[in-house]
Amino acid sequence: MTEHSPPSFVPFSDDAAVCQFGGLSIENGTDTLALHGTVSITRDRAGLGRARALKQVVDRIVARLEAQDLPAAIAEKTTNTATTRNPFA
Repeated sequence: MTEHSPPSFVPFSDDAAVCQFGGLSIENGTDTLALHGTVSITRDRAGLGRARALKQVVDRIVARLEAQDLPAAIAEKTTNTATTRNPFA
């Protein structure tokens, strides 16, 4: 289990990087970050390490957002839901 976020993770810098610790993964995107999974913050040194790692990533996200001139909101991207004919039917 990684107790700290990778130093190379730069929020909103690409559409490929993933930051993982515990069971939590943060998928990078140029417009949106996606958080998946869980991480347990226990009342011990290991939990403190996970809490600090989470804080470090959130601090990076906030700093990156604060450094930019942001719009009020961005349009949600929609996925193509076109139906494809089943070749086996």
